[in-house]
Parts: sequence; C-alpha cells; structure tokens
Amino acid sequence: MKKYLDNVRRIAPLIHNITNYVTANDVANVLLACGASPIMADEEAEAEEITAQCMGLNLNLGTPNQKKIQTMLKAGKMANKRKHVVVLDPVGVGAGSFRRQAAEQLLKEIHFDAVRGNISEIRVLASLCESEENSGKGVDADNTDRVTEENLAQNIAAAKMLSQQLKTIIVITGAIDLVTDGSKCYVIKNGNPQMSRITGAGCQLSGILTAFLAANPEDKLQAAAAAVCMMGYAGELAAEKSGQSGSGTYRVSLMDAVSCMDGDMLERGARYEIR
Repeated sequence: MKKYLDNVRRIAPLIHNITNYVTANDVANVLLACGASPIMADEEAEAEEITAQCMGLNLNLGTPNQKKIQTMLKAGKMANKRKHVVVLDPVGVGAGSFRRQAAEQLLKEIHFDAVRGNISEIRVLASLCESEENSGKGVDADNTDRVTEENLAQNIAAAKMLSQQLKTIIVITGAIDLVTDGSKCYVIKNGNPQMSRITGAGCQLSGILTAFLAANPEDKLQAAAAAVCMMGYAGELAAEKSGQSGSGTYRVSLMDAVSCMDGDMLERGARYEIR
C-alpha cells in the first residue's frame, strides 16, 4: 500500500474533474491533500483541451444535465485517445431515468479504468447491462442493500461478473468495501460510520481513486485498493480526532487525516484480504 500513496505524492498527477456542485470544493481539496493536483472544468468548449493535459479524468453524475453529459463524453473520448485514466462515479444513478440513460451512454462510449459507487448504484449499473429496469435510493445505499459478512461471497461474485462485463475495475464502497478486476477481489474493512453522515465522502474517494490510478498505471487493481484503504483509514483517524464533536468537525478532520497520512501510516492502517 505504501508505494501507491508515495507515487501519488511524488508524481502529483493533474486530475480533471467534471463533478457535481455539491462536493466540487471537497474533491479539489482532498486531491491536494493526497498529493495530486485538481482542475475543475465542465465547459464543453474546453473539455478536450483540458483533459489532454491531465493524467486522469474523474466523471461524477451527482448533478447531471444535458450539457454536462456532452462535456463528459467529449472529455472521456479524449482521455481514451490519450490513454489517460478515466473513473466513473455514478452518483444516484437509480434516482431517475435521465441518470440511468446518461450512465448507459457513458459506459457505451467511454472505456473506464474504474467505476466506483455504493452497492445500490453498482447494482443499477449491473441491471443496465442486463437491460432491466431498476431504481435506487437517491445517492445513498438502501438500508436493505448492503454488503455484509452474510452476503459477502454473493456480492464478490456479482462484482467480479460486472467487472468482466464492463472490462473495468469495480469499486463498491460501504461498511465493507470491494475492489475487483474480475479475477481478484480486495475485501477492505477500513472506515467509520460517520463517513456516511457527511456529504461527499464517496465523491472525494473517486477523486483520490483517479489520482492513485494515474500515478500507478502498472498496478491499477492494487492502486485502487490502496486508495480505498486510505480513505477508509482516514475516516477512522478523523473519528478518533473529532471525538464527540459534530459532523462539521468530522468533515474537516477527515480532510486533515488524508493530508497528514504518509505511506508508512497507510501500510500499518490498511485492513484487507484478497479473495
């Protein structure tokens, strides 16, 4: 785990983010905190030019509109042409038909190096691959739709299958995180429940994930797992630091934990197994 974070801090990859207006500031700051460099640009006229200069592209469906989707398509195709990393965060993809159609179009026209979402979002994407209707609970995982010890084997198998179908790394985040390339699956148990009580922890992780993949192109599965471990461990450290304070303090403490983490800390704190 250590070398993947060390590479991000050494290379400082420039990451183009077409994200949502709710969490754009947090995504930019967490990229700086982990050692990368963010650029936030969603104007269609400059999408290709901006993306061509970057090592990675982070696409987020949190606040979609027609113009933004066209910008994503242009940027994604340019990133593919330049063989740059592209990550999709299908925020709330089950909330409405426009999001589902946008996700389906993006998946058809762009190759993604990784797709990151909660279990509800990933299951909607799986249903799109099967041409079935589905629905989801806003941007949060449904309470009945969680990865648990009891259904772990089933969810690992489903994640591997979707990874094989989409030819991409699938990252499912929740109380138990799964990261798979269709062959191996990292089962990660870092994190803290308070992460679900602030807006944008998942969006921040997608930014970090893009940076880790961009800085470690030869070890993408391991780099993706390291990114997830880093964010989860930062969540644990933030909970220790903020104590009984509220969610505002926790949000700042989470950013601090990412900023202060080094490779040795990540190596010691990462909790995972490979299946």
